[in-house]
Amino acid sequence: MRIIPAIDIIEGKCVRLTNGDYNTKKIYNENPVEVAKEFEASGIQYLHLVDLDGAKAKHIVNYKVLEQISSKTNLKIDFGGGLKTDEDLHIAFNSGAKQITGGSIAVNKPEIFERWLSKYGGVKIMLGADCNNEKIAVNAWLEDSDMEVIPFIKSYENKGINYVICTDIAKDGMLEGPSFDLYKRILNESKSIKLIASGGVTSLNDLNALEDLGCEAAIIGKALYEGKILLRDLEIYS
Repeated sequence: MRIIPAIDIIEGKCVRLTNGDYNTKKIYNENPVEVAKEFEASGIQYLHLVDLDGAKAKHIVNYKVLEQISSKTNLKIDFGGGLKTDEDLHIAFNSGAKQITGGSIAVNKPEIFERWLSKYGGVKIMLGADCNNEKIAVNAWLEDSDMEVIPFIKSYENKGINYVICTDIAKDGMLEGPSFDLYKRILNESKSIKLIASGGVTSLNDLNALEDLGCEAAIIGKALYEGKILLRDLEIYS
């Protein structure tokens, strides 16, 4: 299973939120490049980079951070947050993203997202399936849609999506463990997707359990920044 540390960006700084609430913002480092270099020095190969300003503004904002990290490390970066137009997508890829994640746009403008999927393929275009009470959340997690998470994923599986990042918002930043039951049901329903678990990962036991479920990767955020999981402990996954 791949391990993917997360860097969330507000005003160019590395932050974490709790349950996606911007009012809970905690700054961990004012230089995200330093954080990314530390990850790489520990043997990490992948990075989940989220433009929280972009998610709120509904267009890409912190692409310079993406550009700096991609030019100063060899991390393979997946990027999300505020990608709504072809121009946003071009900026993200031109700034060094290897993959992009579309969440709100896959709900609100499926014709655009499906066009991206057709043009770039299911490896470069990933589906963000972030949910609250199993309803897909949109617009920086500020609104819940009427879409149930499992049918939503299945619909895009049938359209060629390979990778799905699924975050249970109730677990995000809580350090209480991931949504194992939800992930198990997703994997039972959608046999061909590569599921990336996100939200709540707190311990190596959580990672082992996600791997046993069949998750292709796990994103770790607050547990790393709060020292619940140490970078050296992740070397077994390198």
